[in-house]
Amino acid sequence: MRVGTDGAPANTTPGARGFDAVAMEVFSNRLMSITEDMNNTLVRSSFSTNIKERRDCSVALFDRRGRLVAQGTQIPLHLGSLDGGMAALLQRVPLADIRDGDAFICNDPYLANGTHLPDITIITPIFWQGEIEFFAANIGHHADVGGAVPGSIAGGSRSIFEEGIRIPVTRICRAGHLDTEVLDLIAANTRDPEERKLDLKVQIATNECGMREARQLIVQMGIGTVHSAIEDVIAYTQRRMRNRIAQLRPGEYVYTEYLDDDGMGGDPVPITARVRVCGGELDIDFEGSGQQARGAMNVPLNALQACVYYSIKALLDPELLPNAGLYQSVRVHAPLGSIVNPRPPAAVGARSITCQKVCGAIFGAFRELLPPERVMASGNDVVPAIVFSGELTRRAGYYVYLETLGGGSGARFDANGMDAVHVHMTNTSNLPVEALENEYPLRVDEYALVEDSGGAGRHRGGMGIVRQISARVPGTIFSVRSDSHTVGIPSGVFGGKNGRRARLIQNHGRTDAKVLYSKVARVEMVPGDSMRIETPGGAGYGDPRERKIEDIARDLRDECISRAAAEADYGADRVEAALAR
Repeated sequence: MRVGTDGAPANTTPGARGFDAVAMEVFSNRLMSITEDMNNTLVRSSFSTNIKERRDCSVALFDRRGRLVAQGTQIPLHLGSLDGGMAALLQRVPLADIRDGDAFICNDPYLANGTHLPDITIITPIFWQGEIEFFAANIGHHADVGGAVPGSIAGGSRSIFEEGIRIPVTRICRAGHLDTEVLDLIAANTRDPEERKLDLKVQIATNECGMREARQLIVQMGIGTVHSAIEDVIAYTQRRMRNRIAQLRPGEYVYTEYLDDDGMGGDPVPITARVRVCGGELDIDFEGSGQQARGAMNVPLNALQACVYYSIKALLDPELLPNAGLYQSVRVHAPLGSIVNPRPPAAVGARSITCQKVCGAIFGAFRELLPPERVMASGNDVVPAIVFSGELTRRAGYYVYLETLGGGSGARFDANGMDAVHVHMTNTSNLPVEALENEYPLRVDEYALVEDSGGAGRHRGGMGIVRQISARVPGTIFSVRSDSHTVGIPSGVFGGKNGRRARLIQNHGRTDAKVLYSKVARVEMVPGDSMRIETPGGAGYGDPRERKIEDIARDLRDECISRAAAEADYGADRVEAALAR
């Protein structure tokens, strides 16, 4: 009997498709190896620190019908732009008009189904014997694409027109020849044209790497076998997801997260996820979420769908391959004109913060669906982005240093939350201090974990990050987009305590120190001025009184918690016992 890779018997219904588990596993891993090689090429060859150091990029492989067959393991949010860009290309350009050696570029959320303008997608058709068989695609987050504010992601932007150059689906290579006029046009609308040009050329070359490997796969397997294997992989993924959903208790489950504001100040904004389970299908409804934001906190529909697909995969079957079969049993509803489905020309630059809250709301709704051992306390559920810019000191022109920061993840049934990590939709690395100070006229004063930021519990939440950076030259401009400074807070489960909120402080430790709003833009700094951001910690799991004495002792010794906080959370007698160990 043939079985699925999850151990379930293969479908034996007359006329139904069977699966060769071994062959499918080998084929799936071959597809993943193609995307991993593409991703490694993109990272190793890029010029910007945001891609070569922080790995803020993703790759994917689509079949000839535009269905996702494999996605690299970098940034879940990028699926929104990759899948959306692929659909926009097929809608805009007839297949008969695409030639071998062509490549297409796009980024716009309204014109090309993107998620925000800095994420630029390159899509390249892969031909075999005169027919398109695959599309290679990759996305790079460019540190700046123009607009009113360096970095192009200011929370206070009022429309897409303030956020940078808008690129509909556009041919950037024709029959193997780069259109330098298109490249120059795009680069000229950014603050570091040389860096933009170089990274875009690397993105084009990355797809050519994927093209060579996909053709080798066809040579080895034969095109008919490849077609059949793709159908098997997608059909199997769909069936396995339906099986996971069918195991859930039918009903409706609701949870609400909150943004501090909509990017322009004002009242908190609810992000409500309503999960409906019906047989082998899921409805995720965002009715009740806040209205379209005045600022750049809006989430385009493709980004919202990527959040849902990531969450369902993470909660129900983390080992499931990311392909088109994953989301065929999931329906997403979002009111038009809401913060999670805005009308054009709403600004969307800071959409990743709202996306993190969307995932937090879905995870919260699933607390009622999953057994306790699979429930997770809330993580930091924010991805703050700091941006410094100014004149370059080593060559002519301007730099834009952008970094998104992690925080604490939520505690689980059997483990503490992880310290200083990205959660949910983002997964970038940090920029090492040495690389930062070598590339830019900036100094890192402090880079550490935030004491007392993780929520107490039987298992504690992960710790947030403090990053403090000083200007070394005049004219340095600082902007930030962040959240969970005043309202949003990581919530504990089963008696666990909440994580600590974020803070942004200008000139920390000086007499002129002041706490800043979470979404300030274009703050001019003089040499010696500093900006300090402290990101949220994760929440705790279980009653703090159940935490082991040796775990309390370790936290005190490692300065994860202060003595005062430990006594408040765990009791003075237990802290004394911990200190005596």
